[in-house]
Amino acid sequence: MNYYFAQVNIAKSKYPLEDTRMADFVNNTARINAIAEKSPGFVWRWVEEPNSGVSEIFGDPALVVNMSIWESRETLMEFTYQSPHVEIYKRKNEWFDKLNSAHMVCFFTQKREISLSEAKKRLDHLNTMGETPIAFTFKSSFSPGDVEPFLANKTDGL
Repeated sequence: MNYYFAQVNIAKSKYPLEDTRMADFVNNTARINAIAEKSPGFVWRWVEEPNSGVSEIFGDPALVVNMSIWESRETLMEFTYQSPHVEIYKRKNEWFDKLNSAHMVCFFTQKREISLSEAKKRLDHLNTMGETPIAFTFKSSFSPGDVEPFLANKTDGL
């Protein structure tokens, strides 16, 4: 089976997005998204629309959600750390508060898109169960081959 590498990242903004202190982040978002979309291995990214359900699903209107799917962990890592994205990433503490729970989850998927509700389930799984083949961080070494054996023994429905 062919698996893609998905990532979900949530961040709690320190200020409203309209605040001038968020200007560098907001003004660079379209540029960084365009770089992502042209990057080798890029498959899909979530584009937030009005009434997308972020505050209903995640329970906080100050959360900014980023979700994307890549051909592999390596292509996502290259975009994250070897493109202009890294300049913005290094400044995250200027714009976002540290969360008391996992703010990023990675997982393998056969789908070319993921939903906010699936993203929330994966983050919840990581926060509750720790790293497993279906919800992990960049630091893990899980592979697509780990997913099916894990799911065969899993009973909670994720």
